[in-house]
Amino acid sequence: MGLYIKNIPSQERIILAGDHTAWSRPNAPTLKERTYEHHTQSGIGGRPVTAGYGYSTLVWVPEEEGSWALPLRHERITSWENPINKAVWQLQQVCPQLPSRPLTLWDIEYGCAPFVIKTADINADKLMRLRSNLCLWGEPPSYSGRGKPRVHGGKFKLNDSTTWSEAAQTIEEKDSQVGYVKIKVWHNLHFREVCRGEAPHGELHVNLPFIP
Repeated sequence: MGLYIKNIPSQERIILAGDHTAWSRPNAPTLKERTYEHHTQSGIGGRPVTAGYGYSTLVWVPEEEGSWALPLRHERITSWENPINKAVWQLQQVCPQLPSRPLTLWDIEYGCAPFVIKTADINADKLMRLRSNLCLWGEPPSYSGRGKPRVHGGKFKLNDSTTWSEAAQTIEEKDSQVGYVKIKVWHNLHFREVCRGEAPHGELHVNLPFIP
């Protein structure tokens, strides 16, 4: 980690990516502390679950194109840990040593309120995929002066466009690889759990890409 961080250019935006990977070992009953891991290729009993080890990896992505990256942290998720807490711990180890604030990329597993809450104080921006059936909530309306103040605004369901408010920004681009891309941007949406006094309110921005 230290060697790679010394070679990160200070003048460029740092891109990190984190993920949870399973190492399937279903036929190794003497392997200590095996855990049940999500595994789509060869699950148990036809289900996408396997016995083995889970690993959490945080990498530096040094180039805009290509498929390789340099691992800053790569550690096993023990039986008393979970992927969210392990990823948070790894960010806490890496980010203070970086020359500038990074942009970190995360898959659907991390697109949840616990990850947002636990990383709120870490000096890093986060771009996460969200489940298509996820519900977010808008800013609450102004207090009317009667009753308990509302903590949620309107529901924003990702797979139901009738619940969407007007987008704050719409971006249309012609990409050389995927063709026409349209991105709609909403600000100040939140997970329901984030409004319970555990994290700053209104820090989640949603970008929905549409690729015909």
